Amino acid sequence: MDSNSVSPMPELAPIAEFDKSPPSPPNEEVPMDDLPPPPATISQSEGKKIKVQRTRSYESDDHERGACEWCEYALVITLATILLIGVSALTIFWVFYYRGGYAWADENPAKQFNLHPTLMVGGFITFSGFSVLLYRICRCFRRIYVKLLHAIFHALAFPCIVIGFLAVFDYHNKSGINNFYSLHSWIGLVAMGLFGIQYAVGFFSFLLLLICNKGTANFRASLVPVHAAFGILTFVLGVAACLTGLTEKALFDIGAEKYSSMTEESIVVNAIGMSIVAVAVVVMFTVRGTGGYRLRKVAAQHPS
Repeated sequence: MDSNSVSPMPELAPIAEFDKSPPSPPNEEVPMDDLPPPPATISQSEGKKIKVQRTRSYESDDHERGACEWCEYALVITLATILLIGVSALTIFWVFYYRGGYAWADENPAKQFNLHPTLMVGGFITFSGFSVLLYRICRCFRRIYVKLLHAIFHALAFPCIVIGFLAVFDYHNKSGINNFYSLHSWIGLVAMGLFGIQYAVGFFSFLLLLICNKGTANFRASLVPVHAAFGILTFVLGVAACLTGLTEKALFDIGAEKYSSMTEESIVVNAIGMSIVAVAVVVMFTVRGTGGYRLRKVAAQHPS
């Protein structure tokens, strides 16, 4: 081998460059703020909570109305309106044509009594009936306006019932007739008591709505089925009181003989009674189910 020949040196790999910064002391703790956030591993059941809300809705809000349903709705509401107004008009006609009209004087207590059937029919049947039907009639109104109209009709019924009660109470005292002895008077007392309680509860609930809407939503929603059920019960008792009162009036004032012989006044009194029955049937049919209201639970999921 030639001594002068030098074999080429193999090419060396480059030296890796390392981080020359001094290592941190072993006991030094890394602040928690500098650490990255942990991965999101929260399950769906833990990360979301179910919030159950009580909301009120009309019974048929879930679906669109068909042509037959709209025809039934228009027919029933029209019939109910005619009956509710007609029964009061027929009662006024009966009092003026057959009973001599109205008065509030000592010289003619009988005319003062005439205020009792007219105002009780107006309060318990006409105004209370419209108040119950409002949640079916005013389907396109905002709920707050329906509540306001509901309160207005109750406010109209309240003085009618009070004045009608005072008229017959004063008439009995002037005529020497005992008070609260008949089935009619007992049913009427219960109906008036329930009406007063309903009016107070409804006013209190509406006042809470105006003062604090969101904070009292659950409480007011829990009152709805109770208020609706007792409202229908009060209306039914009012119907029963009016029917028994008409029967008493026919037997005492017209007389059993004339009443049984079907005189003109007897027919008018029976027509008023059958109109009240028809009103009750139509109102019960219209608010069948839950009185125009039902409670439903809506599960609204909100991420935490």
